[in-house]
Amino acid sequence: MPATWKAHTALFLVALIYGGNYSIAKVVLDDGYIQPKGFILLRVMTGVLLFTLLHRGWIREKINRADWWRLMICGLFGVAINQMFFFMGLKRTLPIHASLLMTTTPILVLIISSLLIRERITLRKIVGVILGAVGAVLLLTQGKQVGWSRTGLTGDLMVLVNAASYGLYLVLVRKLMLRYHPITVVRWVFSFGLLFVIPFGAGELVSVDWATFHTWIWLAVLYVLLFTTFFTYLFNAYALSVVTPSLVSFYIYLQPLLAAFIALLMGQDQLDWVKGGAAILIFSGVYLVSRTKTD
Repeated sequence: MPATWKAHTALFLVALIYGGNYSIAKVVLDDGYIQPKGFILLRVMTGVLLFTLLHRGWIREKINRADWWRLMICGLFGVAINQMFFFMGLKRTLPIHASLLMTTTPILVLIISSLLIRERITLRKIVGVILGAVGAVLLLTQGKQVGWSRTGLTGDLMVLVNAASYGLYLVLVRKLMLRYHPITVVRWVFSFGLLFVIPFGAGELVSVDWATFHTWIWLAVLYVLLFTTFFTYLFNAYALSVVTPSLVSFYIYLQPLLAAFIALLMGQDQLDWVKGGAAILIFSGVYLVSRTKTD
């Protein structure tokens, strides 16, 4: 299988995993089992452990001294700010609000890529991003009341900071992915991220009452630690070593579409013109962004 198709497969799996993360993680946060910053510290600690074991047992690649500063910045934006603000925001707002605000990421990545790495903003990319955004918003708002109140405004702003931080991370880490093995990069990104997260999350993690966890909560936590943390960063890292940050971020639009298809397969929803039209818009957008000549 060509590397480009492997990258698309990895990004598809990331979108599938993230599609379920909004609701699964919110169950743990809403019921107060783990507070947001404590949950993030647990995620980052798990990521450091798994990626370090994988790196030391398989890759054993060294980093040039000149690249340590970029890894540190990637740890700050790609792990610490990104994850903490998302979970803090998710606790204060609705999953649909978080999903809608995350659709700004591809637009932000397109702008940041143009400013920092001189990636051309072509007409095809602009049209592709617009088509994907329209399709995602149609799916997310279909039959739902979307009210923006002052109560959830703080949470919404936090999710927006998360989206901007993640977009900046995708652009900054691209250069490292082209120079080192993806596992090497993610190991050190998480290691630096841990240094930033510990002061904020240590108190909340220590105060967790693990005895109150029942089976479904343990499964939800395991999903977040193993899939939303380990596999998503691993798959995204590989994809970034092959394709541009713009294409990686664009797959965010696929998350609500996959969630809708899963609901259809489980008999929890029905196919209609909105879902069909949204699917056409999103896949058309993927095609346009991925087929840009400068990519």
